[in-house]
Amino acid sequence: MKQYDANFIFVHSVRDEAWAKTIERMQGEIARIGGKVLSTEDRGKKSFARPQQKKESGTYLTIRFELDPSKVNELRARYALLEEIFRLQILAIDPIVEMKLAKQAAEKKARAEAEAAAAAEQAADQPVEA
Repeated sequence: MKQYDANFIFVHSVRDEAWAKTIERMQGEIARIGGKVLSTEDRGKKSFARPQQKKESGTYLTIRFELDPSKVNELRARYALLEEIFRLQILAIDPIVEMKLAKQAAEKKARAEAEAAAAAEQAADQPVEA
C-alpha cells in the first residue's frame, strides 16, 4: 500500500449538507476499491487566477489515502465518471520528503518559541519609564 493525495476542485456551489455528502462520496470511492482514507482537508472556496471554462472559482478538497498502486488508474476512471468534479490530481506521497517537512516544521516552531521567550525576557528586564 502506498500513500496518495487526491486534490479535487468542484465548481458547483454546494450547501453544507450537500458538501458533506460529496465528501463522503469521494471517500466512498476510495474505500470501494480497497483503499483506506487517512485524512480529509476541506480547503474552502478559492478564486481561479483566470477563468477556466467560464468558471471564476471552485471549492477545493484534499483527501490523503492508502491504496495499492495498481488500482490508482481504476480510481481515476471512477472519478472521471462523476460530473461534479471539475479537476482531479492524484499525487504519490514520498515518505522521505514528508519526514523532512515535519522536521523543518518542528525546527521552525522551536525557533519561534525561543525567540518569543527571549523577547519576553528582554521586555521584563527593561525598566518601566514614567
